[in-house]
Amino acid sequence: MFDRTNLQVLANHARAAAENMGFTLQRTAHSAFVKETEDFTVMLLNRKGETFAVPMDLGATWYCGLTFGRAIEMIEDYKPGDVGFTNDTYSSHVATHTPDAVLWKPVFYEGEIIAWTGGHIHNTDMGGAVPASLSRALTEIHQEGIRFPPMKLVKEGVYDEQILKIMTANVRKPDLNVGDIKAMVGALKTGERKILAMVEKFGREAFLEGVEALMDHAEAQARDILRAMPDGTWEFSDYADEDSVEANPCRLKLTLTIKGDEAILDFTGSDPQLGSSLNVPSGGDPRHSMLLVGIYYILYTLNPRIYLNTGLTRPFTCIAPQGTVLNPVSPAAVGMRSLTCARLRSVLFGGFSQVVPDRLPAAPAGNNCIVNVMTTDERSGRTVISAVNPVVGGGGGMPHRDGTNGSGADAAYLRNTPIEITETETPIEFLRYGLAQDTGGAGRWRGGLATEMVFKVFAPDTKVTARNRDRSRFRPWGVLGGKAAGLSDLWVNPGREDARHLGNIDTATLQPGDILSIRSAGGGGRGDPMAREPWRVAEDVARGYVSQDAARKDYGVVLVDGVVDETATQALRQARPAPKGHFDFGAERNEYEAQWTPEAYALLTETLNALPIHWRFFAKTEIFRRMEGRSGAAGVAEALAEVLKRFPEMPLPQQMAEAAQ
Repeated sequence: MFDRTNLQVLANHARAAAENMGFTLQRTAHSAFVKETEDFTVMLLNRKGETFAVPMDLGATWYCGLTFGRAIEMIEDYKPGDVGFTNDTYSSHVATHTPDAVLWKPVFYEGEIIAWTGGHIHNTDMGGAVPASLSRALTEIHQEGIRFPPMKLVKEGVYDEQILKIMTANVRKPDLNVGDIKAMVGALKTGERKILAMVEKFGREAFLEGVEALMDHAEAQARDILRAMPDGTWEFSDYADEDSVEANPCRLKLTLTIKGDEAILDFTGSDPQLGSSLNVPSGGDPRHSMLLVGIYYILYTLNPRIYLNTGLTRPFTCIAPQGTVLNPVSPAAVGMRSLTCARLRSVLFGGFSQVVPDRLPAAPAGNNCIVNVMTTDERSGRTVISAVNPVVGGGGGMPHRDGTNGSGADAAYLRNTPIEITETETPIEFLRYGLAQDTGGAGRWRGGLATEMVFKVFAPDTKVTARNRDRSRFRPWGVLGGKAAGLSDLWVNPGREDARHLGNIDTATLQPGDILSIRSAGGGGRGDPMAREPWRVAEDVARGYVSQDAARKDYGVVLVDGVVDETATQALRQARPAPKGHFDFGAERNEYEAQWTPEAYALLTETLNALPIHWRFFAKTEIFRRMEGRSGAAGVAEALAEVLKRFPEMPLPQQMAEAAQ
């Protein structure tokens, strides 16, 4: 039996092993997106394929609840030296969009599999309709690149060259894919050696017992956190700006129930699976890592000493009805699932913010945009495709300090690539890469500032994809008197006669001399802005975070030559009314929800759930088209009646159809 001290020793060994895997991968990878941006995971897995250790400082740490079990079971007869591989979403739901190549390796000890090593890399491109394989405009998974169901990539130490040939024939930069995959195989071998070293140190039985104890301890830590919360039920919803080219919002709805040391996350009421690629392929797994991604942030915020492994998912049960945006069926496109996951984090934060309002921050930007460029290098005449840099928004204002500037909860693990490296590898010129003024939500604790990136291209027909573009319509919300943050935006040639406003469009073709300007959203504010110390506001103005006009308008602080006018500030602040309500969503969402009330969405959900899955998104779109000048449940009923008149073939149950007429 492991006591607490010995368990911590094992936890330290396991974490160090995972971090060694991460360093191996990072230092041998070929693409900037893996070696610089660090969009990868590595983990140690128990015999069932459950994660028991991840790095804390390398790669994406929010897959700590991932389980490889389904994928592992789809391959038979593992032998030493084998490596499993898949990037196919719907076969096992361990890969969650096509560019993510997921690999795993059995660890044998005395002829028996005692553990696994695993992880994923985000390939720069996996083929498909657009460079980098991802765009919200894609409508089915077949457009998102070549897919490989679970299979052996390496057999007893020898690569299957047929798999590599098929891959390299279908992707735009095969050398990057193969280089990154081989780097991951090297990382898996590093993890294997480290596991065997732990077995030798602790003994076989103690190691196996300790691995399970690590997950049991994480479960107990998570249950302790829930047990300290009040029992009850809370509701929250948030929106992605656009569900398709129709540009209707995509709603995510949460009903959170806490009872004792367990929590139910019911996503019933979320939109049907979409005609765009924002769907999250959970397979209905009640503890899928994608559905629980926000939970990891919340648990770690409430207990920074929590063990990050699959055990912490056990007290949670997710309900994601089949055929919805959080549990789509094939062939729904899923490439932009990370955008929806960012919104899902906001939904979970909003739910738990009502439960423990004194412990959690305001909304992060929810806009972790990854910019890819495919162009021709005039120096060599060769085609170049690369991930340029993440444009990540600010973090929400926290209970005791401002939100993080330019790197909030959505993708803080994504590292900035130095522009010198990017300009060396990709023929573009950066004109600006920094923080955007007046974009953090005002509050006692200010929301983090947005990131702004501007660059020029030089070759004809340069193609840019800017995936995860969002929050250009609905702002990240503030809490407890804090204000909603600034919106994101995207322009080609801003300020010029040929300027084009792209908004949430995530693909563009640029010509020589064109300039792309992209800005993320900021983080929401927390607490009454009138309670922020005037000296902090003056400091924000001096640093360029807040303009002098915004200092007066949003914070009631009057500055004269950079110095606070105490008398004028006090008079201005006393004239301001006290804020009301837990959340500030911004004028845009308030206006939208005046039309789309909870009752309207309840009727819409009831109607869509009564239809076959392949009818639901169509019906939603047709109802939205007819909502102009209408509002509430009555408006939805009127719109539905018109839809049924136009499309009498719609297979709505007779009782519901008659009620709508």
